[in-house]
Amino acid sequence: MTGWGAVLAACAACFALKLAGYLVPPRLLEGATAQRLAGLVTVSLLAALVGVQTFGAGGGLVLDARLAALAVAAAALLLRAPFVVVVILAALVAAGLRAVGVG
Repeated sequence: MTGWGAVLAACAACFALKLAGYLVPPRLLEGATAQRLAGLVTVSLLAALVGVQTFGAGGGLVLDARLAALAVAAAALLLRAPFVVVVILAALVAAGLRAVGVG
């Protein structure tokens, strides 16, 4: 399959998935279970993305400055720091460790 064929197939699959969402009866989506699962799926996907981006590189597990930055960000979040402060602290820790050659 060529690159454009893959793009067109992905577009068709996304359209079909979106159409299927419109065809689901509303009573199935308004229940307490569906609402709870929707929230859990969002959190689990975000956690998976953070995990892969933090610890993965080239198909292997990597522990470097990103781990320390994630720990600092988690601590700042536990201390109820504003999100901008959390991001800046994590970036400073990662940059500082990479500057001294740790990560």
